Amino acid sequence: MTTPLPIPSPATRALLESHARDLAEQADRHAVVLESLLAVLRSRRLDDRAARTTAIDTAASALVTARSRGRDTRDSGVEPVAGAFARLTADLRPLVRYGDLDLQFVEPPRTGRALPGDVADAARAIVRTAVLALVSEGDARRVRIQWDCDGLNLLIRMRDDGRGDVTRHDDSLRPITERVAALNGLLELESTSGWGSSMAITIPLDAPAKPEPIVEDVELSAREREVAALLLAGEQNAAIAEALGVSRNTVKFHVSNVLRKTGVATRTELLALHRAAPVEAAPAV
Repeated sequence: MTTPLPIPSPATRALLESHARDLAEQADRHAVVLESLLAVLRSRRLDDRAARTTAIDTAASALVTARSRGRDTRDSGVEPVAGAFARLTADLRPLVRYGDLDLQFVEPPRTGRALPGDVADAARAIVRTAVLALVSEGDARRVRIQWDCDGLNLLIRMRDDGRGDVTRHDDSLRPITERVAALNGLLELESTSGWGSSMAITIPLDAPAKPEPIVEDVELSAREREVAALLLAGEQNAAIAEALGVSRNTVKFHVSNVLRKTGVATRTELLALHRAAPVEAAPAV
């Protein structure tokens, strides 16, 4: 009989999702650097010696940036919107200078609310992904990139002069759509055949308020909260008993109490209730 795979806990899933986002961002950063190096080496404006020197400088700058990533504002800091935009233009500068794509940057106002680090990082990744897609397709020659902040949201606007046949179902848009959705943002796309495409992205600066936990309305003991948290992490009675150092019969007793007090009949119903109002785990002793 095949042993079912354990269901990862919410904390584990969050860690895996964060790791996946880090890998995706690292991949698009590397792609920008590689495209920049190719643009330098292909440039008709540079002779062989100048191209080699510029390529070395570009690669060295990318290495310095990669080694300093651990000191950025990603996890807990904030960035002024103008500063975050300046980092984006720095990322794309070699591609702008030596590539065939004309990128036009409209800088945001220097006053106003700063961006949370994760929003700033995601916004730069979104624009880099879009630019790389346009470079690979090669149909657009000019792209206008604009950022603004209304105090509640970061507003990203991009417009190109390509064929105007971009749709939400294109593979090149999938990473952008996923990043925007992960930040509870909104993406609007408009394409006109022969006139190009425009993209409007709105990313909220504040995370959505969490629903009130059901323990505010339901009296659960500390042990019952521990059992409920493990139930919602997908653990079975045997694993719960081992984790808490109690017998399976004791676990069954607590599970029964949790279901009764929360007004549900099954674990599945408890999970559905949790999605609307998470059960708080008991505080560590």
